[in-house]
Amino acid sequence: MANFLSTIGFDADDTLWHNERFFRLTQERFAELLQDHTPGEILMERLLEAEKRNIKHYGFGIKGFVLSMIETAIEVTESKVPATVISELIAAGREMLNHPIELLPCAREAVEEISESHRVILITKGDLLDQERKLAQSGLGELFDEVEVVSDKSSKAYVDIFSRHGDGTEHSMMVGNSMRSDIRPMIEAGGWGVYTPHEYTWDYEKDHVPDNSPRYREIENLGKLPELVRDIG
Repeated sequence: MANFLSTIGFDADDTLWHNERFFRLTQERFAELLQDHTPGEILMERLLEAEKRNIKHYGFGIKGFVLSMIETAIEVTESKVPATVISELIAAGREMLNHPIELLPCAREAVEEISESHRVILITKGDLLDQERKLAQSGLGELFDEVEVVSDKSSKAYVDIFSRHGDGTEHSMMVGNSMRSDIRPMIEAGGWGVYTPHEYTWDYEKDHVPDNSPRYREIENLGKLPELVRDIG
């Protein structure tokens, strides 16, 4: 009985619904606005540096992303960025905060089926108001036993969450598209990590595969998850 599963944790963005595609579209617009100052590839490198630098100040999410774009625009133009560009970046961020929610294939079906036999928890990071909005619009909210919006995902965070809402990480699984945030820290905490690749993944969230762990699994989509949960027990 050592391997029995009682609790399944789900990431939200790009695991249950699309999210990163909206960041990519905004980045393309950002590159267009600054094309006379910096080549697009270099601009994206500078933006990623700013985002990583600012996580400890702004956390994860759209608001921190917009502030990092503004900071990068100021830097690459040597403080000469037109006010109209800043205004467009703010408008782009506001549009991102209102984008419609589109569930990924099999997301609802997987959560519904698994919730009939296991506790299911949504574990996401980012801006609280934005994450609450997306969950409400997704129509999945009533399926989860608990919802946790955290400042970051770490082994310690998973130990705490699955101790409070389950039987500990040993009997829990985390499902997500981020190797860095969803998979590796959960496995390090003694749980199961199930990787569901998405076509777009923020560079910050990439990490190497923990292929030497017996508790690592990869599935092509959430439609494969109920069977995997049954197989593990």
